[in-house]
Amino acid sequence: MTKAHTGHRITVEQGTVHVIARHGGVLLAESRRPLILHETGCPDRYYLPPEDVRSDLLTPSGTHSHCPFKGDADYWSLPDAPDLVWSYPEPKTQVAEIKGHFCFYDTEVVED
Repeated sequence: MTKAHTGHRITVEQGTVHVIARHGGVLLAESRRPLILHETGCPDRYYLPPEDVRSDLLTPSGTHSHCPFKGDADYWSLPDAPDLVWSYPEPKTQVAEIKGHFCFYDTEVVED
């Protein structure tokens, strides 16, 4: 870790909470096995296994971003919601577990 990154931490844990992602009333994802990514200065994010995501409804957007801690992300969109979800196809070793998992800006944790 370089000096500029001192104090920045990322951890990934296997979760068991029931997570749902919807847009415009359409269910896009539902999972009881999210990976929960905790990152210094950021809200917790739920990375959902691809089998639990309606990827058939999503279109690759061509948008990409770079995180010095996680790697390069690809984004997917809906017709009325650009860059709604992202994934790290080749994440950095520190967060290798999130490879291929989808993360939505808005998720809901359902109390069963």
